Amino acid sequence: MKVLIVDDDKFVQAVYKSGFIKERIEVDLAQDGEEGLEKARKAIPDLILLDLIMPRLDGFDFLEEAKKDPALKKIPVIVFSVLSQQSDIDKALELGAFKYMAKDIYMPNQIIEEAKKMLFKG
Repeated sequence: MKVLIVDDDKFVQAVYKSGFIKERIEVDLAQDGEEGLEKARKAIPDLILLDLIMPRLDGFDFLEEAKKDPALKKIPVIVFSVLSQQSDIDKALELGAFKYMAKDIYMPNQIIEEAKKMLFKG
């Protein structure tokens, strides 16, 4: 199993990478949406953990591009962001996110557990 974490915060990347590695889940990292799309196209991950506020290409634009790409559109995406207004949540889900988990509500271990459920569902 492989997770692609798309987030421009190095600390956040390190926390989540460590958590997934403890669960024996392979991790790839991207600093922004452009790099995330490149990496997702090269090595199709089983799940994408996506922040929304990033330079170059934000999470909303990433979702739009990924859902247009036949190779990426079926990959489940969990959005994890500090944006927690209902309009942001609705927009991310409309653009194809599978789940939205606000970083200020869910702890990293809770988000990792949700990702594990999606990865190992059946």
